[in-house]
Amino acid sequence: MNNSEMRARFREIRDKVESEQRLTLDDGIFLYDPAVPLAEIGALANLVRERKNGNVGYYNINTHLNPTNVCVYRCKFCAFRSDLRNPKGYVFSDDQIIARGQEATDAGCTEMHIVGGLHHQKPYEWYRHLIELLHENFPKIHLKGWTAVEINWFEFQTKKSVKWVLEDLKAAGLGSMPGGGAEIFHPEVRDQLCEHKANTHAWLDIHKTAHEIGLRTNCTMLYGHVEKAYHRIDHLIRLRDLQDETGGFQVFIPLAFHPENTKLDHIKKPSGLMDLRTLAISRLMLDNVQHIKAYWIMLGIETAQIALAYGADDLDGTVRHELIYHDAGATTPEHLTVDKIKDLITEAGRVPVERDTVYRRVIRDENDYTNWSSGESVDPVLVAKV
Repeated sequence: MNNSEMRARFREIRDKVESEQRLTLDDGIFLYDPAVPLAEIGALANLVRERKNGNVGYYNINTHLNPTNVCVYRCKFCAFRSDLRNPKGYVFSDDQIIARGQEATDAGCTEMHIVGGLHHQKPYEWYRHLIELLHENFPKIHLKGWTAVEINWFEFQTKKSVKWVLEDLKAAGLGSMPGGGAEIFHPEVRDQLCEHKANTHAWLDIHKTAHEIGLRTNCTMLYGHVEKAYHRIDHLIRLRDLQDETGGFQVFIPLAFHPENTKLDHIKKPSGLMDLRTLAISRLMLDNVQHIKAYWIMLGIETAQIALAYGADDLDGTVRHELIYHDAGATTPEHLTVDKIKDLITEAGRVPVERDTVYRRVIRDENDYTNWSSGESVDPVLVAKV
């Protein structure tokens, strides 16, 4: 394709986006061609971003809890997992879990993000107990926990249905699910990365079931390893198709692969330019997902800040105690202050807005930062409120 043909092809895509028509698989693959100017893709993604979310940059005050790193799976891309007898392996006690919940409360956190290893000596009841323990002692904190991979493991352990497991966890205090474990859906790639853990059908079915019982979930894609542009766009379209059916995904988070300390450490991690291109293309392809998150832990602070002009409207949060990506070589801080996040958003020309896990505005007591409540949803009233 010569330059003139490429320009004409991009104009077709731009016309589609401006008239709110859905992009195709071929459109998405074309946008991954390095010859297509990133700045123009970014400008188009920014158009969609502002159409959906105005001039806002969202953040939340959250903490992570990875209660164990002992895991039965040996995914090639994972630097977090440990064998049971490895000195690196650990399991949190009830006292440690309670201490983490108290720390989160004292810091004014609205969310605890809970994921970890699949410990083959810990029954399903241990994982459920963890949720119940936190919910009973810290009922105000939203518990976003257990990826579809963990739910799939709980299904195996209990010999119960996915719906039963999710309803049981919801009764214990689970508020929503993260989007981890999606990696890349296409079997050409998934079978290379994680052949034994929850397959594509299981991941999508678990999220569909969660949506059906009223649990909102996030969705993700791990990029920058052995996949190609086709696999990324195929992945996004599968997410888009499920969102058409259920409407239960609230935010998409593209996750940049960190190869250090993994079995794929010979691969060069994605560049900042690839990060921005993936964020922008994701915003254009996922026309039915409201929010796109630039996860600063994986992208780096500078790239995440720039991403607010390339389709992203959310930087995630303060993020205490994140282990999984730092074990894989992430060099970002393990925590950002609220003031730092607000400064990053403001410097990017956006208006910082604190939201809770399900995208309601957070209202804080000016005299007591730990005293907060959730207000109305940001989405239907955004433009009028900012």
